[in-house]
Amino acid sequence: MARKLMKGNEAIAAAAINAGCRYFFGYPITPQNEIPEYMARELPKIGGAYVQAESEVAAINMIYGAAGSGARVLTSSSSPGISLMQEGISYIAGAELPCVLVNIMRGGPGLGGVQPSQADYFQATRGGGHGDYRVLVLAPANLQEAVELTQLAFDLADRYRNPVMILADGMIGQLMEPVEILPYQPAPDLPPKDWATTGTMHSGGRQRVINSLYLDPHDLERHVRALFAKYAAAERREARHEFIHCADAEVVIVAYGTVSRIARSAVEKCRRLGLRVGLLRPVTLYPFPAAAFEQVVPTARAFLVVEMSMGQMLDDVKIAVAGRRPIAFYGRTGGIVPTPEEIVKQVQELLKGRAP
Repeated sequence: MARKLMKGNEAIAAAAINAGCRYFFGYPITPQNEIPEYMARELPKIGGAYVQAESEVAAINMIYGAAGSGARVLTSSSSPGISLMQEGISYIAGAELPCVLVNIMRGGPGLGGVQPSQADYFQATRGGGHGDYRVLVLAPANLQEAVELTQLAFDLADRYRNPVMILADGMIGQLMEPVEILPYQPAPDLPPKDWATTGTMHSGGRQRVINSLYLDPHDLERHVRALFAKYAAAERREARHEFIHCADAEVVIVAYGTVSRIARSAVEKCRRLGLRVGLLRPVTLYPFPAAAFEQVVPTARAFLVVEMSMGQMLDDVKIAVAGRRPIAFYGRTGGIVPTPEEIVKQVQELLKGRAP
């Protein structure tokens, strides 16, 4: 496919279909409505199914059922809608079912506003629902990456039999950029779906049960420990990040998604001012790329975490740096996006020894 100018939400939807998604269940909420709109128009053309559920609670349980058949399935929503899905997401993780979730974040708490936000980081990376479980979380910074990460998400979901979330703010969902959606090839090492309840005679006579209920506490503990062994494998294999001008950086800015684009501009401005500043951009938020910090801690004087929140990724940076260097924070919230000039000012203050 040639490069095409697309809106972010539509690019994510097109990438999902390209990766073999044939079922979408969801409920409309801004600023992600172009995803269900695109799916409603395009899925019937290729034999797929689109269902607008009566609520987000219903939609995530439809995802549970479709994922249990082994199909590639998608839902999307925005902040409060994802909150309503949390019980179902916990069930899906407990039942070890693959699916892809898209959260195009808006401001909060409560109804908040429809402007872009990054305040759902805790919800996404800490599970969000009840019980011991994790969701793999990918955070694109541009639309081409959103396409690639959406397709990767389906592979990761199948590989780990787990929900995978695309976490992007409203700006990523609404902006337009040229993208190229290349022919998709699934990863060659994906396991067979011999657990799926297909309702056919091809199960080899073996009963297939999908469940997350364990009445014996010892059985439940064994199950949870098996889940966390799987998450540990994902932490070893799947952490992703990007370095920008970090080799000699005195100050390393840490930012993801839209804010990382702004931070990249701030880094270039700092370099023109003679300030040795770099950017460490997490691409996976879970697993968080903690090992990447080992490459920059020896040379950095300080870190500056920039987010569209009151400081949520900040906690993961503190864990990764482990007190070895000072960490400053600059955050905007309420849908206000930080500017490169604001970030440059924070860097200058930090280098003067006055933490923001």
